[in-house]
Amino acid sequence: MKIAIPKERRANEARVAASPDTIKKFVGMGFDVVVETNAGEGASIADDSFSAAGASIAADEETALKDADIVFKVQRPLTAEEGLDELALLKSGAILIGHLAALQNKPQVEAYAKAGVTAFALEMLPRISRAQNMDILSSQSNLAGYKAVLDAAAEYGRAFPMMMTAAGTVAPARVLVLGAGVAGLQAIATAKRMGAVVYAFDVRPAVKEQVESLGGKFVEVDPDAVKDAETTGGYAKEMSEDYKRKQAEKIAETLRKTDIAISTALIPGKPAPVLITEEMVKGMRKGSVIVDLAVEAGGNCPLSEYGKVVVKHGVTLVGHANVPARLAADTSLLFAKNLLNFLSLSYDKENKGLVINWDDEIIKGTALTRDGLVVHPALAS
Repeated sequence: MKIAIPKERRANEARVAASPDTIKKFVGMGFDVVVETNAGEGASIADDSFSAAGASIAADEETALKDADIVFKVQRPLTAEEGLDELALLKSGAILIGHLAALQNKPQVEAYAKAGVTAFALEMLPRISRAQNMDILSSQSNLAGYKAVLDAAAEYGRAFPMMMTAAGTVAPARVLVLGAGVAGLQAIATAKRMGAVVYAFDVRPAVKEQVESLGGKFVEVDPDAVKDAETTGGYAKEMSEDYKRKQAEKIAETLRKTDIAISTALIPGKPAPVLITEEMVKGMRKGSVIVDLAVEAGGNCPLSEYGKVVVKHGVTLVGHANVPARLAADTSLLFAKNLLNFLSLSYDKENKGLVINWDDEIIKGTALTRDGLVVHPALAS
């Protein structure tokens, strides 16, 4: 069977869906691996590294994808409406695996079915222990949370740690992290290591212990109202209007004493919740910084601008596009390992091929299309 890894062509994407290590493992499993030339350029992986691991290097995307049985992508294929029809290069019966943003792109999922492509969206992986080593959202968010703190430090005009000098004492930066998921927890840990005083907010009370174990101080709004604030998948639920009002008051109060806010709150398949309003921004200290990691989903602050760093009301708002791709060398290695682990779930060692168990919880949770039909319950009509 042939595995193909094309170069990513979406804007702001520097990652690649394979690494020399995963290619070596795929070759050892009996797969033929083809990588498009310069596919790893943005992640600092040369063609020579891929070929040394056992991959063939294709001169262009069409050659790489021709007759491919399995196609790994970081992001979903481009469509004809977007200028280049990558989907048309996949053969009928091919298996497509990657971050396909399925809930936000239902027409494209229907196009996969029409093209006879069997598509798996790893962002829809069930949050179970057996799937942790395949979880692309966690692996990429971890480094995004780290990078968010570095981006904040680059824009912030003061020091992070307390500094006691002969000329006087420099007070430590006060950092508020909104959303204590994977990205938020890493942001807390990174800001704490850099010497900041760190506060964190999340509607899920279960994360309080994790926040405090990292040295952060948990901001509570209404302990009684958040007893059922978490989905079975571990995500935050949308809260009541009364809770949102109390939440806004508490966040506004905390932001007035905050130097840096890092917002990471997302609700799967929905626009990001607004946590920092314009009025709250106006109440922040001049020179403060907001890093909005949810900007691609509309932003936790409506003043954030996708792909831009802007200053409004004296506050710098950082809305970098595709933050994981800003650390492409590392995030690519983790993403590639996630893909290897996912494919290994269906690998038959005896026959050196794939045997997909369609009743497996992980397969059911990620399969979008099969046999010309949209099969995922969240998308099937």
